[in-house]
Amino acid sequence: MINLLNEISVFILPLIVVLILFIGIIKKRPVYEDFIDGAKDGFKVSIAIIPYLVAIIVGIAMFRASGAIDVFAEMFKDVLNRISVSADIIPLIITRPLSGSAALGVFSEIAKTLGPDDFTTKLAAIMVGSSETTFYVLAVYFGSVGIKKLRYALLTGILADAVNIVLAILVARVFFLASM
Repeated sequence: MINLLNEISVFILPLIVVLILFIGIIKKRPVYEDFIDGAKDGFKVSIAIIPYLVAIIVGIAMFRASGAIDVFAEMFKDVLNRISVSADIIPLIITRPLSGSAALGVFSEIAKTLGPDDFTTKLAAIMVGSSETTFYVLAVYFGSVGIKKLRYALLTGILADAVNIVLAILVARVFFLASM
């Protein structure tokens, strides 16, 4: 079964491209010109989001350099210890809603320090793979299109992040503590 899926995955992207071209030709669309127009729009969007990217990167760097992550880690260490979760996960919980690359760096540090078979590393992998960079999305994408009122999106994103933390801990406990 895995070999079949591997074979299919090799051909799926070229098949999609050929299918798009074929449908465009059937509908008598100027496929190349449409592609060029899309590329121009993509370039315009890339230019538009640069200020928001710079702002979020500077904000994350200031947050890390200020030692605020350590303060939060100290605040929540006791709560996590009560549910048998290492405090090493706290920097990931804090950075993941801010930046995917920063969270990946934190995850790499956890994996390097604790090893790939440690429960905290497995929990961190679940968190990285199942959560969104809420504040990054709000800053970059909402900012680039001029959305100023973030309240519902912000509340929904924070709620989703909190649910992700709880469910990641539950899933990790069920799958990895039961087998240890």
